[in-house]
Amino acid sequence: MYDAIVFFDLDGTLFDDQKNVLPSSIDAIKQMSKNNILSVISTGRNIFEVQYVLDETGLDTIVSANGSYVQYQGKKLHQEVIPEKVLDEFTDYANQQGDPVGYFNNRGFRLSQENDATKENFKLLRLDAKVDPDFYHHEKINFMNVFNEDKEEQYQERFKGVLSLVRNNPRALDTMNAGVSKRTGIQILLEAAHLENVHTYAFGDQLNDLQMFDMVDTPIAMANGHKLAKEKAAYVTTSNMDDGIVNGLKHFNLIK
Repeated sequence: MYDAIVFFDLDGTLFDDQKNVLPSSIDAIKQMSKNNILSVISTGRNIFEVQYVLDETGLDTIVSANGSYVQYQGKKLHQEVIPEKVLDEFTDYANQQGDPVGYFNNRGFRLSQENDATKENFKLLRLDAKVDPDFYHHEKINFMNVFNEDKEEQYQERFKGVLSLVRNNPRALDTMNAGVSKRTGIQILLEAAHLENVHTYAFGDQLNDLQMFDMVDTPIAMANGHKLAKEKAAYVTTSNMDDGIVNGLKHFNLIK
């Protein structure tokens, strides 16, 4: 049994502004491992996008795609699959709006179409975005992005009870099966691995971290985070560029 579990969001949290993990944060994670504390990545990103993070930190447990794909000790625990009929309806609706859709699973992704928003988004994420509107017809899809700046309510109303949509950046909405979130992914992990009685902490900064904050015992927000994340947090640490991870862990005596 672990002494504690710490969940780390990536963008704006464990990542610095250049999408790298600070050496001090890597050292802290390794120190916690020696102290019987389990570190878990909890991200809106998919595993193929962040394998380099798992490799450099030595971590093998991750709640990815906002809870749509959960891996424990290097093995799959759970994968959501969005029904093809829903993918058809969603794609048709997005096409009517002129909004590109990104289709994701743990191995890769494709776009329905490309525009300036997709080019900017995947340049920032250091990903090679390819267009293949038929990708979801021959791959299981557990997660989507739909690219727009101001249509949350419109999409949420249209796909109410079918899909969950949350804005994770100014360009796109993360899209999952209804009810799926970082919170449900964490719950699946804790129950399947029999870790329900271990004290949990989580570091996050954005709106897709709010449900994760509700799930853990001690939520910790980054100084650079969204106002609502800071309001929900038990503690606000320094920014992702100013050793926020290390300072937050020290505050709760998880490292020295």
